[in-house]
Amino acid sequence: MKYNRLGEMSVSEICLGTMTFGEQNSFPEACEQLDYAVSCGINFIDTAEMYPVPGKAETQGRTEEYVGKWLKHQQREDLYIATKVAGPSRGFSWIRGGPKAVDRKNVHEALDASLRRLQTDYVDLYQIHWPDRNVPMFGKSFFEPELEHETVPIVEQLEVLSGLVKMGKVRHIGLSNETPWGLCEFLRLSEAHGLERVVSIQNAFNPINRVFEYGLSEICHREKIGLLAYSPLGFGMLSGKYLEGGSGRLTIFPQFGQRYHKRNVDEAVSSYCDLAKKTGLSPAELSLAFVRSRSFVSSTIIGATSMTQLKENIGSSSLTLDRETLEEIDAIHSRYPNPAP
Repeated sequence: MKYNRLGEMSVSEICLGTMTFGEQNSFPEACEQLDYAVSCGINFIDTAEMYPVPGKAETQGRTEEYVGKWLKHQQREDLYIATKVAGPSRGFSWIRGGPKAVDRKNVHEALDASLRRLQTDYVDLYQIHWPDRNVPMFGKSFFEPELEHETVPIVEQLEVLSGLVKMGKVRHIGLSNETPWGLCEFLRLSEAHGLERVVSIQNAFNPINRVFEYGLSEICHREKIGLLAYSPLGFGMLSGKYLEGGSGRLTIFPQFGQRYHKRNVDEAVSSYCDLAKKTGLSPAELSLAFVRSRSFVSSTIIGATSMTQLKENIGSSSLTLDRETLEEIDAIHSRYPNPAP
């Protein structure tokens, strides 16, 4: 397993995502996944206060509880635990009464609850799950000024997060589902006011969604910010299983599918599957190896509902794509540019 620098941490290039724990995976299954991941050299685990997905009042926080029950039996100092505070309510009225903002009250309440569930007194990376302000995300492509609303100034968000670092409850801070303007503003304000600097950004990135490369990749390179690439298989689309009539998260929870039910998605996925077959790889191996090949990716967040999937996904860390294969991926991308941003 290769390790990359992220702030003062040395994190495995594969991060275990846990959003299925407590919904699609039971506690014993979660422990089996966690134990296997650690045995393979993974030292980085990502969760969130709103998990598992889909978000529901009766399950909210269960993922962190599962991770916490497992974590108390581990060498805490050997692992890097990342979690997230939910942004303004997207209908999740059961999370702290429906948070309206990433403000001091909400962030402190969220972190303290996460620490209790995780059974630890600190987290290594604390991330804003999605921006407080109006931005296009979760399948939307365009900024809509008419949706502007009252928001907590970014400098105030940084002040709150910086305070948590000083208290020792958080080691590093990061962003998620963020835009180029947002990342630059967080960096500018942290420097101008002597506040904690973000070390990471967790955004979707995969062969059918390479939007990150159009602006954010340059910022990450120049500012030494690491991408934690989530959805590297496009919610399983890039495994090819849905082309064959298979089932998975998008059939069990169809509301997740809106960002992938778009023009040219099936055609692009089919082309990547054909390329994988040509190169002797599975479609999942091809996509995961591609994501890992990008210089701006510090860690690729994988998730699985079965041990078979998990073993294949972790095993992909030994693969390196040759120049010809990377060029063919670019050629497919040129024909079907970002069908599912």
